[in-house]
Amino acid sequence: MSTPQELKDAIIEQIKTVYDPEIPVNIYELGLIYDVAVDEAGGVGIQMTLTSPMCPAAEMLPPEVEAKARSVEGTTEVKLDLVWEPPWDPSMMSDAARLELGLE
Repeated sequence: MSTPQELKDAIIEQIKTVYDPEIPVNIYELGLIYDVAVDEAGGVGIQMTLTSPMCPAAEMLPPEVEAKARSVEGTTEVKLDLVWEPPWDPSMMSDAARLELGLE
């Protein structure tokens, strides 16, 4: 049985395999995942945003993130909240993402 932290780490690794179709960086490094919370029973809460409300990936990214989280052994349920506050901006990207995109 995984601890909540181990499960969270495994879920984040899965989320890192999800890419924005317009940007060659995974959505975790882009800063689109605001929070991943895991409880003792394996329930997962994910808070994420998109680069903009008009993002063409709006239809596919949240279900893909949810499916990736569900695929991790030990996950019992996943609740994904798509939020717009705070609005995403490029400062939320990791250093690795900024380097990949030539923003450093």
